Amino acid sequence: MTACKGPDSPLAQLQRWYRSPLGTELARLECACVQQLLHDTFGYYLVQVGVTESFRDALATSRIRHRIAMPCDPPPLARAPAIVGLASQLPLASDSIDALFLPHTLDFSPEPQAVLREAERILIPEGRLIVIGFNAISTWGLRGLLRGSRGPAPWCGRFRTNYQMEAWLSDLGFALERREFLMFRPPLTGALGPGGPRIEALGRRLMPTLGGVYVLRAVKRVSTLIPLRSSWRGRRQLLPGRVEPTARRNPNV
Repeated sequence: MTACKGPDSPLAQLQRWYRSPLGTELARLECACVQQLLHDTFGYYLVQVGVTESFRDALATSRIRHRIAMPCDPPPLARAPAIVGLASQLPLASDSIDALFLPHTLDFSPEPQAVLREAERILIPEGRLIVIGFNAISTWGLRGLLRGSRGPAPWCGRFRTNYQMEAWLSDLGFALERREFLMFRPPLTGALGPGGPRIEALGRRLMPTLGGVYVLRAVKRVSTLIPLRSSWRGRRQLLPGRVEPTARRNPNV
């Protein structure tokens, strides 16, 4: 994880921040966007890695049959099926997941490209990956720079641009399907007043790529020389006895 100030993990801090007025508004926008992106996404297994509490209701509307969480800090008694592991070494079988959701998981991971390689490994061909990240080219990114890497979450995260994230996805064979930008208001509680919607509308029209958060949906493509598994065959088990994380390495990490 990143060097966030505090005794617990950055994602646990981010989960608490989501309960603040600014975090609550961002969660509302993110959940609405995720619901739209999942509306036409189907399958057997949807896995969410990282912050889970704020997106529980959004994922509950998904048409995917089984929804499994891998929370940042697993509670003793989980409300929903949950797994425990590292995002860079997911304890899931290869080609077993229909959709993977990473809400700001890459912003706080010391190995974001390793996490994406694992995403590519566990997703089935044509499986969907949804990534939410803080946009480095925005007022939110500027505040992150001013606060420094050792401040509290979310400002201690490593903010990136959607261009960098899309390049990483392309290198792994993903094809981008959707790109959305959210939260054009500056990260100030005062921006949550009555004029907030007006700022959002103005930002979307005049500066559509400068939202504080980007949301990407990508699909895993495979070579046409590799035959796809027939849809009528039985699905592989989700949790095998032994998982081998991907061995691929990217020299640009």
